[in-house]
Amino acid sequence: MPDAEFEITRHGNEAHGEYRARVPGSTAIGRLTWQARGNARIADHTLVPPEIGGRGVAAALVDALVADARSEGFKIVPQCSYVEAQFRRHPEWSDLLAETPT
Repeated sequence: MPDAEFEITRHGNEAHGEYRARVPGSTAIGRLTWQARGNARIADHTLVPPEIGGRGVAAALVDALVADARSEGFKIVPQCSYVEAQFRRHPEWSDLLAETPT
């Protein structure tokens, strides 16, 4: 669940977008960007500036993506290494992984 210390907002359109995390008292913004491919979102980058790091910002961004996947019915391709690591830590999310061609 997102931390009460910051706010997560969603931006974009059907083709691409990002989740943004703002921490009170800082102008830095954490971001998780994605691109659409069919009924999947390719999570391609998670970026958290050092000045807001260590507060769970990246994890909250992934949690927001996962929550939207559950509520909106899309799958996730964890191209970003951080998102991929979070999926390994959360096997209960495995049903949200998009099939990848071999």
